Amino acid sequence: MLDKMTPNQRLMVAVLLSVVFFVAYTAIFPPEQPEMAQVKQSNSKSDVASKNQQASNILPNSVSNVAGHEISPQESKVANDLSTLVTVSNKHFILKMDTLGRISSTELLDEKFNDKEDNHAQLIPATGTKPLFIRFLDTNLNEEATKTAYIANISALDVKDGAKKVVLTQKLSNLTVTKEITFYPDGHYDAKVLLSDNKRYFIYLGQRPEITEQMMTVSGAMVYTDDGIVTIVEDGDAEGRKTFSGVELISAFDQYSASIMYGFTKDTNIVIERDRDDNPVVYFEATQNIDFNGYIGQKEYKTLKSINPVLTNAIEYGWFTFASKPLFQLLLWLHGILGNWGWSIIALTLIIRVVLYPLTYKGMVSMQKMKNIAPQVKAVQAKYKGDPQRMNAAVMDLYKKHGANPLGGCLPMLLQIPVFFAIYRVLLNAVELQGAPWMLWVQDLSRMDSTFVLPILMGASMYYQQKLTPSNFTDPMQEKVFKFLPIIFTFFFVTFPSGLVLYWFVNNLFSIAQQFIVNQQFKNAKDIEVAIAHKTEKKND
Repeated sequence: MLDKMTPNQRLMVAVLLSVVFFVAYTAIFPPEQPEMAQVKQSNSKSDVASKNQQASNILPNSVSNVAGHEISPQESKVANDLSTLVTVSNKHFILKMDTLGRISSTELLDEKFNDKEDNHAQLIPATGTKPLFIRFLDTNLNEEATKTAYIANISALDVKDGAKKVVLTQKLSNLTVTKEITFYPDGHYDAKVLLSDNKRYFIYLGQRPEITEQMMTVSGAMVYTDDGIVTIVEDGDAEGRKTFSGVELISAFDQYSASIMYGFTKDTNIVIERDRDDNPVVYFEATQNIDFNGYIGQKEYKTLKSINPVLTNAIEYGWFTFASKPLFQLLLWLHGILGNWGWSIIALTLIIRVVLYPLTYKGMVSMQKMKNIAPQVKAVQAKYKGDPQRMNAAVMDLYKKHGANPLGGCLPMLLQIPVFFAIYRVLLNAVELQGAPWMLWVQDLSRMDSTFVLPILMGASMYYQQKLTPSNFTDPMQEKVFKFLPIIFTFFFVTFPSGLVLYWFVNNLFSIAQQFIVNQQFKNAKDIEVAIAHKTEKKND
């Protein structure tokens, strides 16, 4: 079938199928991020797998081997003690710290962040390591630390009016550990850890939030270094041990939320290891007295920027970050003017269409020209059927004579693909769309349209766009396959966030309007040609 298609048709099908391929492929095999040059691999897969197997029945869903020491059953029992020692709250969240000085729970009270079951979002998983958990290299000291509870100078902090500080103290046989933590209303905190003696120890970032699990999103751990390189280790892909230096921030994240630590010195060693499920576990080696900062909450751009601009790098856009970041800035600016994320998406779509208008116009004109000369191309191909060289030369002369380019209709479409993927990543990862209404039945742009109206409108607009778009298929089967694409796209878009479906629907409407204009221009030009030819015939008669 493909050998009967013209180059133009092949490229058209390739472009359309590439979008389908992108959806399916990245859902199954999300793209890996480049790793920084300083990353060092240690521990072979077999060594780590062996150690993980030893620990598999000790501490499920948690780190199995830390700094060369496995977790004992006694440590496991105490380490999973979630007795609340301190409660930090305001109108947006309730954060709890347990008797081991860890952040054991963070509950978001805003309804727009609710999970799929419409319960308040819980950012700290019940199992696995938790933020601010400390482990010592010395086995005996570590065993004592996991059996000794901290005491706090205060049991409850209300941070609705400003920052509040809590001091946690753990008195061991030959060591005193002090954690001074200042919590802020926006969800970030300043941490200071003090030891009465110089002992080697490690502080944990904690497991990632497990709230939103939408298709095509990446979840795992991130390291952002001072040279601007982002390293992501996705869930299920952690291998061995990776170490980093010169780190600006570390993040354990899902689609919309994250546990972040930052404010490290240049020489702080950040380590990523694997747990029994091959998920990443992040920690860093600390000095006797250390200061750093943290944040637990949604990856909302304005909030992260107000805390520290470096935190905005925790918003992950994948391969198309270079284009997605400026597009999000533009979307944010439009929202500041329009005050509605739905209308902002429509305005952004319009701006993108205006910028790409010369490309899309050129492509549409080229496709129209190809359609007009299709009968002549067929005739030439039939005439020189036994001589491929003469046939190709004659076809190229025909293209040149009529100003048609067989690639002209597809190259502009190919150049638009990065733009689509960039806006796709923006709308998929923008937490700002959570709970954001557009109008009528669309009351949450971050969730699928449960009425299916928007995806159906998108599919219908795509079908109508196909009807308007010139085509020169020679095989009826090819044309039938081509016509099924709107159904395929509708099927994929049914579960996508409404904001993304809205973008694609509006983009189709603009394409329809532009195609209608181009078609009308060619029709008018053809009518003029017919009228001139008719007049010429009359004169000759």
